[in-house]
Amino acid sequence: MDLNRILEKKQVRSSVPCRLDFGGTLDISTFYLPLAHLKPAGFNMAIDLRTFVTLYPHTRGRIRVSSRGFDTAEFEQGTAPFDHPMGLMFACAQYFNAHGVHIHIESTSPPRSALGGSSAAAVAILGAFHAALDLPIDPEQLAWLAHYIESSVAGVPCGVQDQAAAAFGSAHLWEWKMGKKGPEFKRFPVFFSDEQVHEFGSHMLVAYCGIPHTSKDINSQWVRSFVKGTTRPVFTQIIHITRKFFKAIQDKDYTRAADLMIQETQLRLAMTPDVLDRTGKKLFEKARKHNCGARFTGAGAGGCLWALGRSKDIALLAGSWQAVLKQTPDAMLLDTKIDTQGIAIL
Repeated sequence: MDLNRILEKKQVRSSVPCRLDFGGTLDISTFYLPLAHLKPAGFNMAIDLRTFVTLYPHTRGRIRVSSRGFDTAEFEQGTAPFDHPMGLMFACAQYFNAHGVHIHIESTSPPRSALGGSSAAAVAILGAFHAALDLPIDPEQLAWLAHYIESSVAGVPCGVQDQAAAAFGSAHLWEWKMGKKGPEFKRFPVFFSDEQVHEFGSHMLVAYCGIPHTSKDINSQWVRSFVKGTTRPVFTQIIHITRKFFKAIQDKDYTRAADLMIQETQLRLAMTPDVLDRTGKKLFEKARKHNCGARFTGAGAGGCLWALGRSKDIALLAGSWQAVLKQTPDAMLLDTKIDTQGIAIL
């Protein structure tokens, strides 16, 4: 598919949000299929650190991808290696057999921050291609398509929560299950008005630890231990905790939600102590001392942490976290809030 002529006539630009999460890993079929009787679920919230994708016309027969934090790469049509640092992006373009296009990615989140940025970029790319080709923008279709493309090239089991949050936005409990024809998700909204979203903002805090994460390392440990059967009881607990956490958020019981957050993080630490790096462990302990909960995002091991608690406790925690973050280059509090918009064509 030669996009050069199409893109010379119109510029195509899309954007999607990143996410914070709780109860992750259960969106991987390795987990949600054997545990189907428990109705595995995950909780996440889209945040306004959005990823933007712009499609520009380029040399016919060639495809280029550029993104902050990565070297620009260019290949002949159909030859891009999918094990490249931007292999997922090339794989998304290959789905359309595309050429004559330059895909430019702009992310407002820190690189490799465990906020689901690469999966979000895949959703944004697919949405941009759909817009360029005048195809429908169906959030559910794009979420699953991005998931399957990523799973096909990643070399490790992949979940779908990042793509779901990017496509739909806002905050949801997601139930992962097998439908009649394939995997499905069912979503349960947390907020039903802008006022609820705004009120929740004073109860959360997000920090970047200054060290990029590598999700494959931790995820592979969770997958291996689950397949062996040694951690299945732990993930059973995580399912129950996640559903209780969702209920606590609905009830605005932030003390209860914070306690559940601590419980879930402690279960993860018992399985994989490296899920929190040195800075992350300091932030986690500071949160506990201020009666707040804290959890890594994604698969942890660097990247971001987010905290939850009563407004007055979160306000005090912000100062304590700031003092810790000053000790690590590039670490910082992130100025962010829940984003109610999913994929957008600009």
